[in-house]
Amino acid sequence: MKILSLISVMALATITIVSVSCKKSSSTSTSSGTSTVVGTGVPDVYTKIYGATSITVDASYVYIKVTGAPDHKSVYYATTNSLYEAFSGTTFGGNTFSKNPNSISAQNYTFKIPLNPTKAATSAATPLGPIGVALNGVPFFNQYAGPSQPLTNEVVSFDQYWGHPAQSGDYHYHVEPLYLTMVKASKSALLGFLLDGFPVYGPTENGATVTNSNLDALHGHSHATTEYPNGIYHYHITSTDPYINGSGFYGTAGTVSR
Repeated sequence: MKILSLISVMALATITIVSVSCKKSSSTSTSSGTSTVVGTGVPDVYTKIYGATSITVDASYVYIKVTGAPDHKSVYYATTNSLYEAFSGTTFGGNTFSKNPNSISAQNYTFKIPLNPTKAATSAATPLGPIGVALNGVPFFNQYAGPSQPLTNEVVSFDQYWGHPAQSGDYHYHVEPLYLTMVKASKSALLGFLLDGFPVYGPTENGATVTNSNLDALHGHSHATTEYPNGIYHYHITSTDPYINGSGFYGTAGTVSR
């Protein structure tokens, strides 16, 4: 990546208007069998969330409805489900897999995120629970297993695609969504959005692995991307804590309900 001048970086950091075309109302089906209703005026970049059941907009927000159930196989699906797959061996970080007692169940999430995200005056800490949504409709969680509790003991329960369900059956990713980076897209691709509306990209950029030292305290930086050629602040997933997000949201976060 070329080194930008301080003025250029500051300018890029403030560019947040979505410079993409918009969709008319439509309904699409994906290879996963999910049917997505796309409302009038939805910017094309959000239609990449193929796991949504509907995506709509108003003057200020994008509304993304998802079930949160992954479109990939998992040992956490019921054995009668076609997506069930037995799994043993090692998981994230070379840990020996140990299945938790929970099972995947569909949820009813509505992510309400800013249509034109802007930098917040003060960065609010990410909450426990969903902090964003991946392209396949699975929520992103932050780097904690509980209040200020590291994932040290939880990572052993991540399945073959590095996700797992909580007690209420809500499947989620704390770390790299391996199915998206290795099967559906690539390690440099757009992977989803956090609640503040800023995009999340994979663990490589310009052919190199992104490390925490390449990012700011919130786990992101600003420059042009394929989807945002005029530049935007964006997060990157890395292989070490905090994985997806650092000490808070870059922008003002929207909400998630269910």
